[in-house]
Order: sequence, then structure tokens, then C-alpha cells
Amino acid sequence: MTQRHDHHECPRRQVRLSNVRNIGIMAHIDAGKTTLSERILFYCGRIHKIGDTHDGTATMDSMAQEQARGITIASAATTCFWKGHRINIIDTPGHVDFTAEVERSLRVLDGAVAVFCAVGKVQPQSETVWNQARKYGVPVIALVNKMDRNGADFQGVIDDIRNKLGANPLPIYLPIGKEADFAGLIDVISGKAIYFHAKDNRTEEDIQALDAEQQSERDEAFRYLVETLADVDEQIMELYLEDHVPSEEDLHAAIRRATIAGKVVPVTAASAFKNKGVQPLLDSVTRYLPSPIDVSDIKGIDPDTGNEVSRHVGDMQPFCALVFKIMTDKEVGKLYYLRIYSGTAEQGMTVYNPRTGKTERLGRLIQMHAAKRENRDEIFSGDIAVAIGLHDVTTGDTLCLKSSPIVLESMTFPEPVISVAIEPRSAADRDKMTKGLIALADEDPTFRVKTDEETGETIISGMGELHLEVIISRLKDDFKVDVDTGAPQVAYRESISNSASSDMKFVRQSGGRGQYGHCVINLIPLQRGAGIVIENKVIGGNIPKEYIKPIESGIREAAASGVLANFPVVDFKVEIIDGSYHPVDSSEMAFKIAGSMAFKDAARKAGPGLLEPVMKLEVSTPEENMGDLLGDINGRRGTISSMNTGSDHSSRIIAHVPLAELFGYAKSVRSYSRGRAFFSMEFAHFANVPKTVQEKILK
Repeated sequence: MTQRHDHHECPRRQVRLSNVRNIGIMAHIDAGKTTLSERILFYCGRIHKIGDTHDGTATMDSMAQEQARGITIASAATTCFWKGHRINIIDTPGHVDFTAEVERSLRVLDGAVAVFCAVGKVQPQSETVWNQARKYGVPVIALVNKMDRNGADFQGVIDDIRNKLGANPLPIYLPIGKEADFAGLIDVISGKAIYFHAKDNRTEEDIQALDAEQQSERDEAFRYLVETLADVDEQIMELYLEDHVPSEEDLHAAIRRATIAGKVVPVTAASAFKNKGVQPLLDSVTRYLPSPIDVSDIKGIDPDTGNEVSRHVGDMQPFCALVFKIMTDKEVGKLYYLRIYSGTAEQGMTVYNPRTGKTERLGRLIQMHAAKRENRDEIFSGDIAVAIGLHDVTTGDTLCLKSSPIVLESMTFPEPVISVAIEPRSAADRDKMTKGLIALADEDPTFRVKTDEETGETIISGMGELHLEVIISRLKDDFKVDVDTGAPQVAYRESISNSASSDMKFVRQSGGRGQYGHCVINLIPLQRGAGIVIENKVIGGNIPKEYIKPIESGIREAAASGVLANFPVVDFKVEIIDGSYHPVDSSEMAFKIAGSMAFKDAARKAGPGLLEPVMKLEVSTPEENMGDLLGDINGRRGTISSMNTGSDHSSRIIAHVPLAELFGYAKSVRSYSRGRAFFSMEFAHFANVPKTVQEKILK
């Protein structure tokens, strides 16, 4: 990739574009990710303040997003400086009900640090997050954290990364000691030992020569490093074949190339809690993870022509940015998190939103620096910042210039699979509840709110029980509303199994002008996940063009409420093949009603059935409880896809189980294993509901 230099950079920028890193810290819940983020900010903040008049000893206690649950729910973006580099860090949640958070963060990152617990190794959720990073082609560095804990096993994590994640781990630092004796790291490339000593509320690096035992460990790791790089990098291959020992610069450059290409994953070790190993991790982030110029050009669509267009990174390019997150702040209202891909954002400038076709004004621009907010007049390309004062903007929108419009690939979010009816405890709270729910739905694209037309109840929907629990606790904490909830309901879908046709006329004649709409449609089932496709195949002008759109909207509206039990119909194709119109009585409304009637009629003939969300369930359990848990899963209509026993006598079950059978599952896992097993689940797919179960649901 060619580096594009100065003429693309604004002379006012503090940090060269090649020295910017946009990284995420991702991991399984409890791998110590937030502690690590805090330590990074602490070290970077302190180094940033050397030479300042005040001593700047304030450490970061905890991020504002940390809820009482001790898990990070919203990913916060923050900026820090390390050895002349600007690192923009996005903290991503580890819990699977929040995978949408992880998805949207990965979408705007250039690289990531994957944190693994030295004791827990690669846990189920780490695999999910890993696969998401791979989907977006995000280069990764791995950190084996918690090396000070009993049972820490650095090599075990490396084996897991190779076997479970199918990656190519490359240890660049090795731990010196483990558990209570974890004292420092061996730098495989420089051949030095780094010890960490506490001094004045911080940890200093103390660099020493290796002893004989460490030297032999380093020699073996160095040989492995050079051989691995020779396999994936031509320049090292040439040196290797000529028996030359590559220089440190050669090796750093080769690891950087191989990491960015996704061919290796550099691995280092730390105990973030004990402040050991944080500085070498920061060195690795700046050495091996890409800057915005190392990432290929940004692709998008020209909204006017539908053609693909691309943008170079650079401050002098036309402006475009992606809104990847919206948060509500008590003091300033809505915070819109932007990744600036090209051009420069200036306070007060007018930007264009191709989705709405409207222009917006960028109000205040803020960069989160460590835990503080800094007002900025301008934000340069490659950076991540917050804008205040936008109006009709949602997550996934592109902001650009009207003179050179572009729509960046938006993010795809899964549809909610679980719903709960909620009502405020007092009538006075109803307005506050509505306001809170709208704000939360703006922030989180996988959370939906609607009013049930028949009962008038407010229904909230999300990705799992925990997701909705967190929403309800945020209503209480952030919006001061207490609510009562009904029993959780599964969000079923309806599908059709056969093709069918329908010929429907909507005719009303009641004095004065009548209503006339007539259409003939074919309804055809599509495979799971194909969505809704509507094709106009009318020839000879039997239906004038302006009435095709109303027929479509009638079909979509009818599909949204289904024919069996008010659930949306999914995965079908409708061909509008014929019809007729009346020169006086035809109207858009008449054709919309005809389209809706035709769809319902065809769907009833097409063998309608229910689909239910099926969850991928992963359970880690001591071996002796395996039998009970397998029996329980079978009793819940589950199908086991794999089970294995690890070296530490813990077994792992992966199964697919209908969500309807998983309510209250946590209680039974606890009782079967006396609290020793843990599980995670995520939405996998929709599947047909068996006839006997469907009859019960439809009663």
C-alpha cells in the first residue's frame, strides 16, 4: 500500500496520519478489558502530561459507562497519546446480548486488541467476537491478561488461539514467571528482559540482560518467530534462505505487514490489574496495527447514480463520516459518535445526510481525551469524535458534502427475538417512560419499542433476557422510571411453504366517486434469510406505474402482521403480474388495499407456518454434570452440535435450542451444576416450529 503523504495532511494537525491508530479492545466478559483500558489511559495520560505545570496524578477510576453489573454495556471512545502516536480506543462490550455494540465498533476500527484470560483461555464469547473481527478484516494483536492469577497458562492460550480460532499466533513477548511470581516479559525481538517495578503510584520498566534459562527460552521463541515470518513474508524468506539473521527493524516491519494482512497474530502477556505489561502492549499497538493510510480506500455508493465510488483517506479530500453510535447524555443531550473517513470536520459546517436528503449543521465537536471532553474546532480524517446538535440522524448514517455525496456501507443489525410488555408503576411516569424508551431505541438499533394496537400495551423487544434487563435498569437509573414487566414473549415469524396466486379486486361504490383497485399476484417462498422481494411484471400498462408503489406498500403492510397470529411473514417473493384500473375511481389507496388483500389471500393458500428463533447455546461445565445438562437440553427440544472435554476436566457443549424453551435457563444450569457451570447464548437462525408445538402457540 503506498503511503500518501504531506499534501493530503492539514498543517494544523497535531499528529501525522501515519501515527494515528483506531483500535478496539475486545474480549470475553471478565477477561479484564475495562481494567486494561483504564491502565492504558493512565499511562498515556501521565506521559502526555510530563512537563505540565500541574502534576496530573488523577488516575481513572472507572469509565462512566460502567454500570453496577460490572460489565461494559456501551462502548466508549477515547483518545490518548503514546510516544508521538494518537491512539483512539473504542471499548467494546464482551457480553453476547450486546454483539450489535461490538459489530458497530468493529465497523469503524482499523485494528483490535483481543484480550484473553490466562486462566479461562479462549472462551465461547471470544470466538464470536473473533469471528466478527475476521468478518470486517480487522487485524488483531492478542494479549494474555491476568498472568498473576492461579492457573495462568500462557502456552495454553496460544494453543487455544491456534486450535479454536484457527489463527497463527506469534509470541513477541514471553512471560517471566507466572501466577504470584509473574515479574516481567522477555522481549523476543530485542533479546532483553523487561521487569516492572512499582514507583510513585505507577510502574516503571526496568530493562535487563537475560539469564541463561531465559536466554534458551528466547532463542527457541526467536527461531519460531523468524521461521513463521519466513512462511508469510518474502523479505524475511530471502534473508532466511541466505542464513542472514534479520535485524530488529526488518522483523518489526515484517510483523506489521503480516499482521495487517491477517497472516499472523502477535501475542504478548500482562497483568493489567498489577500494572505489568501495559507499556509493551502499547508499543506493539503502535508498531504492528495499521494507521488509516494502511487501510484500503473506503468504498461507498453514489446516492444519485447508484454507482460504486471510493474515497482516499486524507484531510484535503471531500468530507465523509459514518455515525456509528448515538448516546444520550444528561447534560448536553445526544452525542453522535463519528468516524471521519476523509476530509476534515469543522464546527458549524453544513453536512448532507443522503438517507434523509436533508442537510444538518455540525454543532459542537468534542473529542473524548481519556475521561475528559475536549472541545475542538476541527477534527481530521482518520479520527473518531463526537458531534452535538444533529437532528434527523440515526446509527449507520453517512454524513458527507452535498457536492460530492457518498453512502458508506451501513451496518446490519439482527432483528430482535424476544419481547416484553412494560408499563409504568404510576400514570404520571408514562411520559417519562416514553421519552426514555425513545432515547434508548435511538442509541441501540437492536432494541425496538412499539404499542400493541389491540391491547394498547407498550412492547419492548431485544436480543435476549439480559439485554432487556439492562434496558429496564437503565430506565430506572437514567430516566428515574420504575416499570412493571410482563412475562417474556418469543418474537415468532410466519413463513409460507408453497407458491400460490391471488386475483383481488377492491371495489367500493357509495354515491359520488368510487374506489377501484385490482391486482393479480404470485407468491413464492424463498430460502431462510432471503428477506422480502417484490417484482413488477405487469406488461402493457394494465396497471399504471404510479399504482405499483401503493400495491407494494399494501403487500409489505399485510406481511408485517401475518395471517396466522399477527407475526411478520418473512422470506418470500411477490410477482405483481396483472390487474386493471378505472380511469376515474382508481386511487393509490384502492390499490394499496387490493395489494394487501391479495397478499393475505395468497398467504393463506400457501401453507403458512410459524418460525421460531433458535439460539446457539454454549455451556462449560465440570465433567460430572455433563449428563444432567445434556438431558436438560434434550428436554428443551435442543440438538447438540458438539461436545468435548478439555485438559482441565471441564466439558463444553454446543447446542441449538429454541428460545421459547430457554426462559429461566440460568436457574436450571445453576441447580444441575451447583453453580459451577456457565453458559452463553446468541441468536443463530429461525427454524420451522414443529406442528404439535405450533398448535399450542396458536390456541
